[in-house]
Amino acid sequence: MSATFDFPDSVVLVTGIGGALGSAVAEGFLDAGAVVCGADLVTPDDEDFLLDSPERVDFYHGDFTDESVVEETVEGIVASHGQLDFLANIAGTWRGGDSIDETAGSTFDFLFDVNLKTMFLASKHAIPHINEQSGAIVSVSAESSLEGGEGDGIYRATKAGVRLLTETIAAENDELRANAVMPSVIDTPMNREMMPDADHSEWVDPTDIADTFLALCSDATSVTSGAAVPVYGDA
Repeated sequence: MSATFDFPDSVVLVTGIGGALGSAVAEGFLDAGAVVCGADLVTPDDEDFLLDSPERVDFYHGDFTDESVVEETVEGIVASHGQLDFLANIAGTWRGGDSIDETAGSTFDFLFDVNLKTMFLASKHAIPHINEQSGAIVSVSAESSLEGGEGDGIYRATKAGVRLLTETIAAENDELRANAVMPSVIDTPMNREMMPDADHSEWVDPTDIADTFLALCSDATSVTSGAAVPVYGDA
């Protein structure tokens, strides 16, 4: 059974819009009639920017670990479009391979900045506007955040933080919904490069996760908030 979504007169901010998942979520909202605003460190003219039609989005270039940039971006979106209905917190990355005693402090700082701080800052500044629209925030956690594991403990900790902040935002706000998705391994060019010998057929297609994002912003999940939704696929 297929599902269709309709978001006319809605405005969404997608962080990490140039990546595989960010671009898939952006395309989903565009196809559903939403105004899509996107933020990323990577610009549309970069070969690593994966959104096929960047001219269809209102793009904001900036570092979302910098609170002043986040605040300026959110306020700019509201000034331009009059509202902000949805936030898709997708900016993030993976680093691993080392045990805790061999992990550099700079790796800890980097992962917490990119995976958790960006989610915190974007949510902080978007919440007042999304509350006005009774909208939704959807963020990316990870299946691996549910337990410790060898080699990527810092990454797991950041994604556990995303889940806990999601639950907190849901508890603190009655007018908006906040949920997270938990992928296993997403089928992205970067993951294929890092794991060339893996069975890529078991990985989750970004467009399938994008459908879950849209579902969690739709009226079909109007009573769902504070959830962490598995999007594991076969991996």
